[in-house]
Amino acid sequence: MNWTDVPWLGLDTETTGADPATDRLVTAALVLRPAGAGTPAQPDRVRTWLADPGIPIPAAASAIHGITTATARDRGRPVVEVLDELATALVEHWQQGLPVVVFNAPFDITLINAELRRHDLGSLEERLGAETAPVIDPLVLDHSLDRYRRGKRTLSAMTSVYGVTLQEDAHTAQVDVSMMLGVLQEMAVRYPRIAGVDAGALHQFQVEEHRKWADNFGSWLASKGRVDDISRAWPQE
Repeated sequence: MNWTDVPWLGLDTETTGADPATDRLVTAALVLRPAGAGTPAQPDRVRTWLADPGIPIPAAASAIHGITTATARDRGRPVVEVLDELATALVEHWQQGLPVVVFNAPFDITLINAELRRHDLGSLEERLGAETAPVIDPLVLDHSLDRYRRGKRTLSAMTSVYGVTLQEDAHTAQVDVSMMLGVLQEMAVRYPRIAGVDAGALHQFQVEEHRKWADNFGSWLASKGRVDDISRAWPQE
């Protein structure tokens, strides 16, 4: 069955910083879109979490997502509980062969796995008994399918490219997931050549396309005398 016709599970996290290997989970959202790219017969099903990461949240991170250290400590649940519930939901979806949709997947999936290992909760792969797949990453698809477009490729920037309303409370996990799924729906319409494959084939396509993009960008950096530090790994480090 084509990936456009199966349920999508959108994922986003907000964290203490930008390093997925060392930073910590603050909030997470999962949005199940039962009809995928199709006309919805059921509303989205949303789950959100607020965690106490166990460390202070830097002011720069709070300025992005609005969660302060005090808020996380007062209202957040223990991070081990949040991580276990989040990982369980992701694994249950993957066990059905269904795609998880993540914008810039190597950040979120790497961070979740690092947190799971940090707290001795078992990685996603250990829980699943397989690799974390299939994953759909609108950022990778956009790099591949609209390679020469100028400008930023943040989620907020891509909403205007794909005709999705930019919501005022962007950078909250739930809102970002909703916008991301809207962008992916429009991509399926705009690029029919990717719409006719199953989720496994699309996953492998993205592995290859990310590597091509990273090779090209890395070569450009080297040509400018800059360090090529672009990871070729996808969907996680």
